[in-house]
Amino acid sequence: MRRSFFCIDSHACGNPVRVVAGGGPLLPSVSMAERREIFVRDHDWVRTALMFEPRGHDIMSGVIIYPSVRDDCDFGALFIEVSGCLPMCGAGTIGLSTVVIEEGLITPREPGKLAIETPAGRVDVDYSMNGEYVDSIRLFNVASYLHSADVVVDVPGVGELVVDIAYGGNFYAVVEPQENWSGLDGLTTAEIVGLSQKLRTALAEVCDPVHPENSRISGVHHVIWCDDQHSTAAHGRGAVFYGDKAIDRSPGGTGTSARMAQLVGKGRLKVGDTYRNESLIGTIFEGKVEAAVKVGTFDGIRPSIGGWAQITGHNTIFVDDRDPLRHGFQLA
Repeated sequence: MRRSFFCIDSHACGNPVRVVAGGGPLLPSVSMAERREIFVRDHDWVRTALMFEPRGHDIMSGVIIYPSVRDDCDFGALFIEVSGCLPMCGAGTIGLSTVVIEEGLITPREPGKLAIETPAGRVDVDYSMNGEYVDSIRLFNVASYLHSADVVVDVPGVGELVVDIAYGGNFYAVVEPQENWSGLDGLTTAEIVGLSQKLRTALAEVCDPVHPENSRISGVHHVIWCDDQHSTAAHGRGAVFYGDKAIDRSPGGTGTSARMAQLVGKGRLKVGDTYRNESLIGTIFEGKVEAAVKVGTFDGIRPSIGGWAQITGHNTIFVDDRDPLRHGFQLA
């Protein structure tokens, strides 16, 4: 059997976003959180086929469009990437929003606004047009919070690191320059990946956060390495690690949300402040602390992220049962 997937490829400030507009597996009419569990259990081969080589690559991100079961949402989104099926993806939402508007896939109930059901909850999007093109996106992310401050972890070959665990749609280890890590300058992406792998493995022995309102979301799978900005237009710089060996080319939407939650939790940002986060390639997401909220018993924030995306093309992808590499592969 040959299965066909119609995809619209894009990038959000440099990070690839493959939007699956046709061919995604049929899922029951339940919440996106429940659909995520069903997809992971029964259909994860779709993710690996579309994200891994030979049809994707080690940095691939994507999203499958579904109808929403919520009356207050325009549609649903299931985020797939090399690291798994995520509760939320900021760059993915920016790419997705640009695609559905420019390609006419969704007619929003209110022009200039989208409401998207994600596995992590409802995400609102404001967008502005320049003629027929989406000029900019601002997504209002799920509630974010500092889960644990000053977690001490011993990383082989590095020594002791002190990190903060923050949630911005995914759990992050937030690392700032310190005695045993001097910052991003001089490091190759391969070196950042190697450090991230060691840190994540070591953290699993000492920290296993669970979202207080959604037990389906747990564990630290992402790392954001923070440093001083290079651009005068930014407030800081970050490299987001995810999957087995991926470094986000964008500043990271959920990563920037987690970073702001960490800074607010430590008294270094406040409601109303902006935080412009620079990626390794110099692109910028503009974060803003929109409001203070509660996440279970934790003090948190409602963050927003401003960015842009570009459509790069249409792509019909075949997954053929005759192909021994039909479900994709990764090199170690």
